[in-house]
Amino acid sequence: MRFAISTAFSDPGHWLGLARAADESGWDYLLVSDHVVHPETIASPYPYTPDGSPRWESPTPWPDPWVAVGAMAAVTQRVRFCTGIYVLPLRNPFVVAKAVGTAAVFSGDRVTLGIGMGWMKEEFELLEQPFRARGRRADEMLAVMRKLWTGDMVEHHGEFYDFPRLRMSPAPRKPIPIVVGGLSEPALRRAARLGDGWISDIHTTDELRAIAATLHRYRSECGRAGEPFELIAAASDAFDADGYRRLADAGVTCLQTMPWFFYGGSMDDLGQKVDGIRRFADEIFPKLR
Repeated sequence: MRFAISTAFSDPGHWLGLARAADESGWDYLLVSDHVVHPETIASPYPYTPDGSPRWESPTPWPDPWVAVGAMAAVTQRVRFCTGIYVLPLRNPFVVAKAVGTAAVFSGDRVTLGIGMGWMKEEFELLEQPFRARGRRADEMLAVMRKLWTGDMVEHHGEFYDFPRLRMSPAPRKPIPIVVGGLSEPALRRAARLGDGWISDIHTTDELRAIAATLHRYRSECGRAGEPFELIAAASDAFDADGYRRLADAGVTCLQTMPWFFYGGSMDDLGQKVDGIRRFADEIFPKLR
């Protein structure tokens, strides 16, 4: 079992301290979330709450993920960084490939790209990207970016993107892993077909067991059952080593959490959060590794 800390909703002024603590105490990942803006009026329903309302208020900070990863990578040595998630079709594939590839180079290949298709139509309109067919466009974006990350002279002729031979440099030294978020059948099939893993919302252990089985079936259909596959999950019913063992038995390879909550830590107090990061590592890691 691996372990990831979610930075979502944390004060950006805390992030470097969280990164240092995670790095020093043996955590595997720091997760960075993504939004560009929060419109005053949002008609698009948020897909992960019963009433369609977002879980956050408009002042919630959303630092640019790749600027944040660069800053945290500069003060750490070993912890990996994963976007959980980055709204891929909200952007241009060349801009994404350049940002992610550069972050990989400067971090020493400690970057995993976690992607989602997005749900907020208003945000797509503001960034002048089509909301319609965003899934098919994202699939092609992945093909484009993987070509660009080779550092070779490449070309592409597809449905949405068409370009002659060119090269993007610097190129990452290792392939950049891609994990895919989403709960719909197309999202799970995308993860199985094109991804190196899947990243969850908040689920019960039984729900995660069913999702893991579905992903395994889809990967078998794609001929990828024998390849490594990360399943990064947040659980609503696992709070101790026994619960985490049940998650591992269900197919979860990496737990994502905010460990300070287990020790009464406040979101507003960096010292309490760092203490929670270290205590969780001391108490839980030896039992699960």
